[in-house]
Amino acid sequence: MEDKRNIAILGSTGSIGTQALEVIKAHPDRFAVEVLVANNNVDLLIRQALEFKPNAVVIADEKKYKEVADVLLGHDIKVYAGADSIVQIMEMGSIDLVLTAMVGFAGLKPTLSAIKNGKSVALANKETLVVAGELVTAMAREKGVNILPVDSEHSAIFQCLAGEWHNKIEKIYLTASGGPFRGKTIEELKFITKAQALKHPNWEMGNKITIDSATLMNKGLEMIEAKWLFNLKHNQIDVIIHPQSIIHSIVQFEDGSMKAQMGLPDMKLPIQYAISYPERLKSDFPRFNFMDYPQLTFEQADLKTFHNLNLAMEAMEKGGTMPCVLNAANEVAVQRFLEDKVSFLGMSEVIEECMQKVDFIAKPTLEDYENTDKETRRLAKEIISKTEVKIN
Repeated sequence: MEDKRNIAILGSTGSIGTQALEVIKAHPDRFAVEVLVANNNVDLLIRQALEFKPNAVVIADEKKYKEVADVLLGHDIKVYAGADSIVQIMEMGSIDLVLTAMVGFAGLKPTLSAIKNGKSVALANKETLVVAGELVTAMAREKGVNILPVDSEHSAIFQCLAGEWHNKIEKIYLTASGGPFRGKTIEELKFITKAQALKHPNWEMGNKITIDSATLMNKGLEMIEAKWLFNLKHNQIDVIIHPQSIIHSIVQFEDGSMKAQMGLPDMKLPIQYAISYPERLKSDFPRFNFMDYPQLTFEQADLKTFHNLNLAMEAMEKGGTMPCVLNAANEVAVQRFLEDKVSFLGMSEVIEECMQKVDFIAKPTLEDYENTDKETRRLAKEIISKTEVKIN
């Protein structure tokens, strides 16, 4: 019988974090919650802490510290607040594995801190590798730390490569559902509303990732993440539209043989695989039935209509700080779209303008990434405020 794994969950109140806690709850003999980190959802963080009894919790929003501390200090749970605390808590010797499920650039520093402190990382924050893949993977190699992918597509590739690490990859295909607007024309996309964009056909996800799926930016970010996770060149990564979301990704080897990982679209499966790796634990997740899916279909991605995917491919090929610019501009654009301050197609225009105007650095340091991120956000907000129109 293996010892329990003590897990820190960064982003415990989000979609991935709450599902990870369900997985942990189903295997109390295998996992324990050591640390919970949330951005500002105080009520849910408190409920999670009272149920899972972690050693410590961190609330990123320092103004909410007292609210959390007043409830939890009587339960022998340490309470911290602020972005620096999230980075520092990664030093705790009792943490075995860190699940990073914070949204966006905010996940970079805590992930680097976890790696620096020799913790295995289950990575659900794709932006970390998009922004600073070279830096993160180099540190992981130096520290001998595993980065275990949680995204369903990267988990699929990881599972296909088990037992194949010595064999060369010719190509990988990341599958995409195509989102809610598959098959639509540019003309039709001009008048897309926030409510329409938030309705994903196959997956239940947070708002940011749901919008990224609708614009196909999510797939672009995944391509950049895959490049670093699996040490690939940009021309070894392709995207194929697969509306049923049953095949989660495909690896093609040098001999032409292909391996695919299949299953129903349920994030709990890749979460469980990442936190239990190299074991597969028994689960009661729904099982796939071939008769429910008599046809699995595939289409080419429409790069002209979904310009974000094209921009991500350009950023991946150029490297350096370009993916950092892409990511920061996209985070601002998505936030403004959710606030009805930029149109659906306007998001691509903001990202493209930032990619053209922000200074490019070919061999960036962590400080360069941070400065590029700040500068891009400032510029993206400025572009949007100049062209702001009320979106109906």
